[in-house]
Amino acid sequence: GTRIIYDRKFLLDRRNSPMAKTPPCHLPNIPGVTSPGEPGEEPKADTNSLNHQEGKPSMGDEAQFEMDI
Repeated sequence: GTRIIYDRKFLLDRRNSPMAKTPPCHLPNIPGVTSPGEPGEEPKADTNSLNHQEGKPSMGDEAQFEMDI
């Protein structure tokens, strides 16, 4: 197949083009991700990920390799 390779200068020149500032036409509307979120809406912190890292690991979370410290 044919491979198209763009150099850094070419891509940086295209960064400020009007097309680069326009979202794709078939992009779904997800508030806070693909469109600005509601005013006053704050991102929620995932507290579950913090709680699982403390204590002993649950099944399937054990280290792949043991480390000697």
